[in-house]
Amino acid sequence: MSEKILPGLGGERYVPYGERTGNESIVYFTREVSPEGIKKAYEKVNGRMSGKIAIKLHTGEKNGPNFIPSAWVKEFMEGEKELGDAVIVETNTYYEGDRYTTEQHRETLEVNGWTFAPVDIMDEEGTITLPIKGGKWMKEMSHGSHMTRYDSLLALTHFKGHTMGGFGGSNKNIGIGCADGRIGKKWIHTHEGSSDMWSVVEEELMERITESTKATIDYFGPKVCYVNVMRNMSVSCDCEGLAAEPVVTPNVGILSSTDILAIDQASVDLIYAMSEKDHKAMLERIETRHGHRQLSYMKELGMGNNRYILIDLDNGESRIDPKKAVEGVKPFKPLTMIP
Repeated sequence: MSEKILPGLGGERYVPYGERTGNESIVYFTREVSPEGIKKAYEKVNGRMSGKIAIKLHTGEKNGPNFIPSAWVKEFMEGEKELGDAVIVETNTYYEGDRYTTEQHRETLEVNGWTFAPVDIMDEEGTITLPIKGGKWMKEMSHGSHMTRYDSLLALTHFKGHTMGGFGGSNKNIGIGCADGRIGKKWIHTHEGSSDMWSVVEEELMERITESTKATIDYFGPKVCYVNVMRNMSVSCDCEGLAAEPVVTPNVGILSSTDILAIDQASVDLIYAMSEKDHKAMLERIETRHGHRQLSYMKELGMGNNRYILIDLDNGESRIDPKKAVEGVKPFKPLTMIP
């Protein structure tokens, strides 16, 4: 049974753990924010990854300060045997910027250091549609045509705030990031016939993002795993590049799971478990954009569980709660960007 969304208490309302119902999934957690931390988290959830593996991550606008450093991803990929021939995947953007066309996108990838592995801009050669089972806004999603080249998907996500979505976790990384730049992203962001390309907002936007994600993860089935890196968490998305709001939320750690709802819910719970001064900006961003609707709609669509067991990889794989996990987080201090 899923929680009811009460009038006026939708995507702006945080649902405490005690009010949630249903089964629990496993989410792994390490405080080690580094390539080794990514490796530690990934190796707990990679059991079903096989065949041609796609790694979906946000490669950032030119010289963006907050996306997962390309050098970290390089070190991580080189240390995992099955990722030896993995491909980083992206799609072009809906807005005009550094990644609007394939040519601009290729130039930006080079500037940001994504030169150590192949990068497939999946909509470079057209689109493909995949069904959305149970969607209320859309019955299919338009993706880059290259998506069907892959057998498995690793969502390696920089968890952060988001100007429209409230927060950007695994759901946003896949839902927006796998939709092609001209058709799929338009279906998510723009009402048909509207002159405002960003006319879809709040609950409806969260639901459309989530429906898009469902098309992707239904396609890959059990061969999907998720890693959320909670580092350099601006309230702005990485798509804002150098214009992103300054980071004021402390670095937390890295999470992994085979349940997309559980990992995004746990990441949000870790933010809420912080002190007032540490989480104030992020909570304001999530709640004013009705970001919690991403989570409740994932549950309604049967995409995972919002209850979970949090496993501490730094302390003998003991069970902890979010409050314990964020004990002692240090105020954020900007570091020099690693290329």
